[in-house]
Amino acid sequence: MTTVFIAGSITIKNLDPLVTERIRKIVNSRYNVVVGDANGADSSIQKLLLEMGSHQTTVFSSSNTPRNNLGSWPVRVIDSAHAKGTRSFFTAKDLKMAEEADYGLMVWDTKSTGTLSNVIELLSQNKFSAVFINKAKKFEVIKKTKDLETLIAYMSPIALEKAEQKIKLRYKLASLNNSQYQMPL
Repeated sequence: MTTVFIAGSITIKNLDPLVTERIRKIVNSRYNVVVGDANGADSSIQKLLLEMGSHQTTVFSSSNTPRNNLGSWPVRVIDSAHAKGTRSFFTAKDLKMAEEADYGLMVWDTKSTGTLSNVIELLSQNKFSAVFINKAKKFEVIKKTKDLETLIAYMSPIALEKAEQKIKLRYKLASLNNSQYQMPL
């Protein structure tokens, strides 16, 4: 059964109709959905999944009690050795969702390093993502490093610098480029 990792930027509270339609197709296809428990896009996605009657949803949480589980779906608690409340603490669940998913659907504000990291993680596992650029009101499909570079071009210089500081973006891009050149044809 196909599993889709749906996530997005914490700053995004309202989902665009194009995202709603894409999620509707996922629900109607009866795909499994993995979603986080954060406020913002995660809780908006959960609300939409609940309204659509999704039964194939699992909420991933780094805490024993998820911050949001609007549909009372099954919860997967992902242990993290990192300090509670830190970026690394919450990243553990994102890494697990990327591992379990077949592909990703992301809603991005062109700033969030968390959402960008999810796209990078999926790509590093040779899984593609459909990323909705909230400001541009369009999807970019990320299947290779070149696509990721197109996605990053939406970022402002300030957002790029913050991404470099927070997630070492240039290093991750170089690592992805190296791994893609070494893949057998």
